[in-house]
Amino acid sequence: MAVTNAPPGYKFTEKHEWVKVEGDTALIGISDYAQAALGDIVFVDLPKVGKSIKQFDSFGTIESVKAAEDLYAPISGEVVEVNGNLSKNPAEVNSNPFGSWMIRIKGISSSEVEKLLDPESYRELVSKLD
Repeated sequence: MAVTNAPPGYKFTEKHEWVKVEGDTALIGISDYAQAALGDIVFVDLPKVGKSIKQFDSFGTIESVKAAEDLYAPISGEVVEVNGNLSKNPAEVNSNPFGSWMIRIKGISSSEVEKLLDPESYRELVSKLD
């Protein structure tokens, strides 16, 4: 059975990244489904502050004991903060995927956010993956 935790206030991509808009910035991370599929996360490679990212382009990588995967930006923007805790404790993503954001960006477009999946649509998508 797939992990279908998708809290309100988040938007999702079909590749299992999430975005949570907070004022004029947004946090980006990976979904509960993604962390469960990856298994024990051992390394996260994130961009430097100041880097511009484009919607659906790779912005970093995440490695687990099973695989290494690219991370894809749900929306475009400029990185203004990186979660430094993840370099010391990448497994935090496994225990708290919605609290363990990876990057914070600014310069976000509400039209890009609106194109993403809402929690209900994301749960439907994940339920079909079993």
